Parts: sequence; C-alpha cells; structure tokens
Amino acid sequence: MNLPFNPPSSRTQCRTCKSENLMMVLRMGDHPPANMFARKEDVGKPQTAFPLNCQACLDCGLIQVADQVPPDFFTDYLYVPSGAATMHTHFAELAEVAVAQADGGLIVDIGCNDGLMLSHANRLGGRTLGVDPAANLAKIAEERGVRVHVGFFNAETAQNLRETEGPAHVITTTNTFNHIDDLHGFTRGVLSLLADDGVFVIEVPWGKEILETNEFDNVYHEHLSELSLLSIVRLGEGVGLDVVDVTKLPVHGGSMRVFMKPAAANAPKAPIVAQMLAEEAAAGVTDRDSYEQFSHRVQNLGEDLVKLLAALKADGKAIAGYGAPAKGNTLLNYFRIGTETLDFLVDRNPLKQGLYSPGMNIPVLSPDAVAERQPDYLLVLAWNFFDEIREQMADFEARGGKFIVPLPTPKIIP
Repeated sequence: MNLPFNPPSSRTQCRTCKSENLMMVLRMGDHPPANMFARKEDVGKPQTAFPLNCQACLDCGLIQVADQVPPDFFTDYLYVPSGAATMHTHFAELAEVAVAQADGGLIVDIGCNDGLMLSHANRLGGRTLGVDPAANLAKIAEERGVRVHVGFFNAETAQNLRETEGPAHVITTTNTFNHIDDLHGFTRGVLSLLADDGVFVIEVPWGKEILETNEFDNVYHEHLSELSLLSIVRLGEGVGLDVVDVTKLPVHGGSMRVFMKPAAANAPKAPIVAQMLAEEAAAGVTDRDSYEQFSHRVQNLGEDLVKLLAALKADGKAIAGYGAPAKGNTLLNYFRIGTETLDFLVDRNPLKQGLYSPGMNIPVLSPDAVAERQPDYLLVLAWNFFDEIREQMADFEARGGKFIVPLPTPKIIP
C-alpha cells in the first residue's frame, strides 16, 4: 500500500455546496487509513499515513476531510456490518422499506458490502443488485445469494446498469455516501440510473449529533464527509434531487435515513424535513462558535481519557480494547494510545483477527481472549454498540471487570 501518492491535506471548497467559507476544526496529525490493518510481518515497518484535518463548511454544516485514501484502497476491505447483531436488525428493517418503496422494481444497493441488507430484501421477494468495489466482500455477498456488480459506482457504471438492468426504482447507500469525494458526480449517476418516480435512500451519521456529542472519531480518511441534512439539501439542489423525507436512526451514535426523489417529480416534502433543518440551525451547524466549542471539548476529552488510563496502569490494572472499528483507530492515533496502555484489542470480525491496528500496532484478537486473559478494564472503542457489547461481556462484568466508555466524555461502567 506504500504508493507514490501526494494528496492535499485540506480542501478549499465544500464538497456539497461548493462554498469556500470553510473553518479548520481539528488538526489530528498523521493517521494511516483507519481500516489499513497491519500483518504481523509488517509491524515496525513504516506505514502510509496522511494528515487528518477536519474542516467545517459554515454555509451548509458539512464536516469534511480531504480525499487522501490511495485509489485501490477499497478493493480489499475489512469492515463488514455482520459482526454486530444490532446491524442485522437494522438492515432487515431497511430491506422492508426498500422492498415496499420498489413495489416490484429493481433495488440497487451502492456499497452493498457483504450483502447483509440485500439478502434480507431477497427473502422479502425483492429484485436486487449490489454494487461494491471490494471483491473479497462481493464473494461473501454472493454466498448469501446476492448479485453484485464489482466496481466503483460512477456515471459510466450507472449507464451500463441502466442498459442491462433497466431503471432502478430504489437506490440505497448506507454509510457509503460519506466515502465519496465527487458527491456531485455520484448523485448525477444516481439520478441517471433512477426511474422517474424512483427514490434514492441515503443512510449516514447525522452531523448535528456528531457536533453535539463530541463524536470526533467518526472523522477518518475514509469518511470524507460527515453530512448535515442541510448539506444534502444543497447538494440535491445542485443536481436535481429533492429531499422529501427523513427518518432519525439510533445507529452509529445517531444517524439519518434521507429520502430523495428527482426534482422533476415535484414530490411533496414530509414535515420532518423542515423540522430537522430547524434543529440543525438551533444546534449551530453553520456557526463558527459551535465548532470552536466542539474542538475544546474534544481536547478535554482526550486529556481526561489519557489521564484515566495512565492512572489505572499506574495502579497495576490490565486494560484491553473492545472493538477495532475505524472510529476507534481515529481515537487511538489522535491520542497516541498504544501497546503501553492496551494489551490487546478484540473484535468479532474474523477479517481483523490476527492483524494489528493501523498506526498503533495493537494486536487484534477474538473476543474469547477477554475470558482467557481476564483484563480488569475494557476500553469500548465500538461505543456505538455498547449495550450489545455489555450483554456479550456479561461474564467479564460478573467477575468484576469494568468498561471505559470514551464518548461523549470518558466514564467507567459500572
């Protein structure tokens, strides 16, 4: 992965509304891509890393980083949603929505990953097609009976799919839209593939929640954009798509499911669209002061967490990390928390087990290691799934183990 690659470390223009009214919110230092796990033989070798500079658009509330991920990065990808039971339930519900909206028409899921959502849609009788550049994940999806077009989605892909599959009545993209650099080109491709009365469904973390609950760890090189609803509205206005409805979601620390239709359809807008835009305005998603306060809170969070961990280590306590998510790697690299503090990480995703966390090189093991090695504390890096993790680790807690939940402020549970 050590490619000759010289990307910019910041942007001069908003990715969605094209404004130049940008503010630097956090400079988090050099980070390797958050899912670039190392193999044992590569530990100790230099790892490709890029500046992680977090900017905010003061005209639409988009939080963004520059595109610095190597071009082939997503062709062999390690994140899968299937490791969390919560996501099985979540995607089953989304599949019901997609099948109902499609009404027998084609459902295309861009960034289908391991095919979890489309496998549910297939069981409901949906006609489906996935699009994903990760060949390793496409194999898993195909084993689930999901058809996958392996490749990146762009205008050419959209044209080819329309010619071979016909127009899509529903196009979904879950936590993929925030990975796209050219959002205008991407959404124009969506519009060209979409049926005249079709619907484009985007699921992403809600920028308002990120701002209000200190979720700085949602920012990493693969997450090029953390979107406000206003930023999606402005983007749609530029390409001919209207935001017509939104659903608030609890996943990933607070997300939104945004429904867009071709502007030419003149579809009515649900009242929640205006309500959420008003909530964003009240939260100050376009106010400089909001981001200054956010930055201060994140710095304090880091200082408090590092002090807490240091005090526990000084007291002879053993600490491991639960989860090796991309967000956790942002936290570990930003606050420089490595093997001097965490003995190991555990993750249910078998694709990550046996590897080492990017940058800090902490070994990733199976969750069975918690019972085998019996740490005193677990730093919950996958804090967005804490309820599920606590249930899975009931034996750990029963023998006196404690959890450290880092966000929105560090706390020990129980």
